[in-house]
Amino acid sequence: MKIPKRVAGTLINSLGGGVVPRTGLAYVTVGREPEIKALLHDVDVVADGGASFRFVSGKYGSGKSFLLQTVRNYVMDRGFVVVDADLSPERRLQGTRGQGLATYKELIKNMSTKTRPDGGALPLILDRWISSAMTSVADGGTMPDDPDFPRLVEREIFRVSTSLSELVHGFDFAKLLTEYYRAYRDDDDGKKSLVLKWFRGEYQTKSEAKAELGVNIVITDDDWYEYVKLFASFFVAAGYSGLYVLVDELVNVYKIPNSITRQYNYEKILTMYNDTLQGKASHLGIIMSVTPQCLEDTRRGIYSYEALRSRLASGKFTAEGATDLLSPVIKLSPLSNEELLVLSEKLTEIHAALYDYEPRVTTEDSALFIKAEFSRVGASSLITPREVIRDWIEILNIIYQNPSVTVASLLSGGAFSFSEADVGERDENFAEFEI
Repeated sequence: MKIPKRVAGTLINSLGGGVVPRTGLAYVTVGREPEIKALLHDVDVVADGGASFRFVSGKYGSGKSFLLQTVRNYVMDRGFVVVDADLSPERRLQGTRGQGLATYKELIKNMSTKTRPDGGALPLILDRWISSAMTSVADGGTMPDDPDFPRLVEREIFRVSTSLSELVHGFDFAKLLTEYYRAYRDDDDGKKSLVLKWFRGEYQTKSEAKAELGVNIVITDDDWYEYVKLFASFFVAAGYSGLYVLVDELVNVYKIPNSITRQYNYEKILTMYNDTLQGKASHLGIIMSVTPQCLEDTRRGIYSYEALRSRLASGKFTAEGATDLLSPVIKLSPLSNEELLVLSEKLTEIHAALYDYEPRVTTEDSALFIKAEFSRVGASSLITPREVIRDWIEILNIIYQNPSVTVASLLSGGAFSFSEADVGERDENFAEFEI
């Protein structure tokens, strides 16, 4: 495997720490073909002017964040703008103390494109849009030294911004786009910074925005999602395929102690869901990750909000072995033993490439490790890819630093000893698992 050391280091350090890396996922992706295929079908719909909303459900460490990051990298390659945020006690979908606006700010901060994958892409997108307008005018036969050139460019800018005016808050959004163009034209970095400040949701009061930009409106907890829809429409006009919004750690809404506040957050989810499925949003894809408890708990989970439960609950015909990956909720199934074996071998190659050594770990060692992991009490229901990956990277680290140690000797320790009560049953589960 030929992999840059920078990418190899990011993968090993991130996965070893239980964190999903943003780069290099193609080197370690195994399984999940049906789930990825279903989500990529949505990408085609969004690129064609539609909208989509999906939940990815799975327990902690099952691969939800990994799947979101895989989709993130794919849609950026397809020309989409991507924004993503992890919810937390300070970042919610709706709040009374700015938590919803804090989520919006995080989304804008993490705005990414193929050429700017690490976030902070908004200035680049705006400048690219203006350059594209100037190129369009030049292609029409009017050169930059022509006296009519600025007027024609501004007309092109006005055409794009006017197309947004019919949307909620679109008039002020369009006005600020025009202000940004004029600041760009006049080389006024101060004014450009003020417009970017407004787009990032950093104005606290309307009077402050009025004084500095001439707009009598600011982005708030209540209406930030309307601006996400505006951005989606603008990005298409600016030459992109659309906008994808990825929201992780939705379980933090489930943890909100106040039931009324939780209901407000679920109501915001319902608004997004209805908008995307009813055609009120276009060129917009939304994916949120949840745990099964966060989704299905009828007392305080998403299903406690009847309007969402009736839309998201599995139908009468969904059963084990007959899942519906085209439904709004994609439930992650465990990776197979064979898939985990392939994953462990990929990690072995990456680890060796990072530290410049010839791997001593064999396929037989990897198979023995997988069998040992799943032979522990409760492993069949509790073990996750995250735990398997962290354990395997720990083994690779130890063997690299201690040449006399073998995989077999590490697995013979107490942490990996087989459960005598379950060894017979689990051996039956591994009867067909061969190298």
